[in-house]
This record gives sequence, C-alpha cells and structure tokens, in this order.
Amino acid sequence: MAHKETDMPPRARLWDLPAALVLLTRLPLPTLPDRAFDGAARAVWAYPLVGLILGLIVAPLCYVLPAMGLPDALTAGLVLGALIMLTGAMHEDGFADTADGLWGGHDRARRLDIMKDSRIGAYGVLALILALGLRWTAMAEITWTALVAALVISRAMMVPLMCAMPHAREVGLSRQVGRATTGPTIAAILIAAVLSVALLGGHALWALIIAAGVAGAMGLLARAKIGGQTGDILGATQIATEIAVLITLVALGA
Repeated sequence: MAHKETDMPPRARLWDLPAALVLLTRLPLPTLPDRAFDGAARAVWAYPLVGLILGLIVAPLCYVLPAMGLPDALTAGLVLGALIMLTGAMHEDGFADTADGLWGGHDRARRLDIMKDSRIGAYGVLALILALGLRWTAMAEITWTALVAALVISRAMMVPLMCAMPHAREVGLSRQVGRATTGPTIAAILIAAVLSVALLGGHALWALIIAAGVAGAMGLLARAKIGGQTGDILGATQIATEIAVLITLVALGA
C-alpha cells in the first residue's frame, strides 16, 4: 500500500536532496538505494538547493578565470559550458523539444509526438541559439551571487507546474517522478525566496516576480497546446525563467 506524504518518516526525507541531484544533474554521486526514489515527487522541495549546489560549484570559476586574465565574456562562456556539462544539458534538451513541438505541430497529438522525437528541428535549433546567447551575454554582466540566485529560482519555478498541472502524456520522466503535492511545492518556493534574498537583497523581489510570471506563462502555453506538462515543458520552464531572471538582474545592476 502506498504511503501518503505525511506518513513518511523524517529519515526518509534525508534521501530527497540526493535523489533530486541524481534527477537534475550529472554529478558523480554514489549509487543510491531504491528507497531513495520512492515518492520522487516528494523531493521537489530540494530543487532550489540543486541550483544552489550547481552555483557554488561554478562560482570559483568566476574568480579564478578573470584572475588569469580572461575577459568577462570568455569567463561567462566557460561557466555556462560547465553548467551544461554538470546538468547533462537536460534542460536545454527540453527547451529545444518544447520549441519544436509547440510550434511545429498542428494538434495536441502531433505536438507530443514531435516533443518525443530525439531529432531536433529548426524551431529547436533557433531556440537553443537564442537561449545560449542570452544566458552567455547576461552572465558576463552580473555577479556570481546573481548567477547563483538565477540557478536557484529557475529550478524552484518548475515545481508549481508539477503541482498545478496534469501530465500531458501517460509515460515519460515527469510521469515517472509524479505530481508534486502542496507541501513540498510551498517549501521549494520558500527556500528559493530565502536564498534569493540572501544572495540578492532587495533585488530578489523583482527576480521572483518576473520568474513567477514567466513560469505561469509557460504553464498556460503548455495547457493550451498539449493539455498539461511534460519533462520537456519543465526543462523549458527552467531555461525560460533562468533567462528572465538573468535579464532582470542585468537591468537592476545586480
């Protein structure tokens, strides 16, 4: 018999962060026991902490590379490349698939088929070029704390969609993880808010508002086009909100 979230013993939650890291990164983690992935949707509260960990891993590059004489633009490109390797480009893949599917298909079934196809089309290529260019340019203009905040907030913004929206298909990574419940969703948002305030101060409010607006727009678009969310939609939401937060922080001079 399946246990409700509230029936989980406290020690079971100790596996939530490692499970979230396994799902959202390609970090060389030790093999986790099967019970670590029981109720994987419970671990969504830790998604912003995954962003924090990724940010802290690449943060030294923001100091070491300029100290070696590299310009900000080149430093930003190398930091972006490091982040892509650390995450296995899974969010970028979702962003490209979403662009191909939502704009390349004429009905729900065709859009889902395109998103499942491993091949990339013109919309996906153009979306990736724009996404990488915007992130690269913005990262060259902000502080490392602002970068970490963007990574934290953007990963938290996936969680409300996992809670509020139905699955658009019967299979896939998002279906396998499950639908997030209210408690972990609120926890993810609160953790992201606290961390962003610590990293950004007064700029955090604008970053959170803009990110929430973009995530909401992604949710509405997905509901209209395919009737719900998929892993690709969640990955696209992470990339879209990260770009929005980075641009906001550049405008604010963070």
